[in-house]
Amino acid sequence: MARARGGGPASWTVAVVAAWVMWAAAVAGARSPAGRVHRHLKRFNKPAVKSIECPDDTDRSFIPQSPDGDIIDCVHISHQPAFDHPLLKNHTIQFRPAYHPEGLYDDAKSSIGSNNAGEKPMLQMWHRNGRCPEGTVPIRRTKKDDLLRASSMRRYGRKRHTVPNPLSVDPNMLSEGGHQHAIAYVEGDKYYGAKATINVWEPKIQQANEFSLSQLWILRGSFGEDLNSIEAGWQVSPDLYGDNNTRLFTYWTSDAYQATGCYNMLCSGFIQINSEIAMGASIFPISNYAGSQYDISILIWKDPKEGNWWMQFGKEYVLGYWPSFLFSYLADSASMIEWGGEVVNSEPDGAHTSTQMGSGHFPEEGFGKASYFKNIQVVDSGNQLSAPKGVGTFTEQSNCYDVQNGNNGDWGTYFYYGGPGKNSNCP
Repeated sequence: MARARGGGPASWTVAVVAAWVMWAAAVAGARSPAGRVHRHLKRFNKPAVKSIECPDDTDRSFIPQSPDGDIIDCVHISHQPAFDHPLLKNHTIQFRPAYHPEGLYDDAKSSIGSNNAGEKPMLQMWHRNGRCPEGTVPIRRTKKDDLLRASSMRRYGRKRHTVPNPLSVDPNMLSEGGHQHAIAYVEGDKYYGAKATINVWEPKIQQANEFSLSQLWILRGSFGEDLNSIEAGWQVSPDLYGDNNTRLFTYWTSDAYQATGCYNMLCSGFIQINSEIAMGASIFPISNYAGSQYDISILIWKDPKEGNWWMQFGKEYVLGYWPSFLFSYLADSASMIEWGGEVVNSEPDGAHTSTQMGSGHFPEEGFGKASYFKNIQVVDSGNQLSAPKGVGTFTEQSNCYDVQNGNNGDWGTYFYYGGPGKNSNCP
């Protein structure tokens, strides 16, 4: 009696074909739009010890603007995105700077023009629903919708070359890429950090592909292909975040925004050590026109011992650092510091955008109505904070956005800046 054979060339061929079909389907799935989204989300979102959500039914008696709907993942400090960088695989985390700058400005000094002015306690919206435990860092979760809004998933979290170059005499460079600025700046020396107290507003954005921000820039290199930049401040960016909330942000690049760097924690580089403040999370509260004013203080400085660039938010929160090896020129020092506002002007319908900068009002309106930077300072080679010398100002179109600087005993070196964009003098 003949026995049925368990296999042969035909069955082996069937198995090979089936395996190939499964492999081809997997490859096709990975290359599909859904597969690319999944792959990017896996890269951005690290496994969380705990997650905190700001739901849509947040008690509005506590937060008088729409809740942001963010999910904050509390990620173990050693699992944060920074350590995807090949040069950080065996990095020993520096949990505190070796040195702070000498002569930190006395933030207790009063502000001009109002008894309720000055730095007040700041919250991030997610704090109401919980806090991250020690040993973790809070990271705003990237969602599918964030990636689908982006013009390119590969460049999500990156911006184009947008640093204002006040020394350029080329008129074609003035509004490069549709970006406009109103800034104060210093150059011509070696700088090892900068500080500012920044008035916080929620400027209106005309189109989702535009943004408005207020920040400081730490710069060195040419404005062409090798610019090094460290940046921090607040921004409203519907394209990046999916809403119109004012959010704390950072940015870095070592090649003029081409292949290196990103916003917040959206790539490897910045090492966060703080468990309380999330990059990219909403800032609360916000200033009101002719009403209460709120501001944040940001300090970035180069640790003279380790050489890393550190960031401090407010009086208490040392957030983390950019390792010096990320940079070429900034591995030594900066050659220019800028403070001020930036907007994207996409010229909708062929007219200037009505996207606001700062409060959306011109500098001459003054305190409570125009946005300001106060107590702007630089860190010198002796690790000393001091008032900047030879401060210049720059704006491409003063009828759209302007800047006016000054100095006094309470605010040190300061300036008002901003504007409404489109108006009768800025068509």
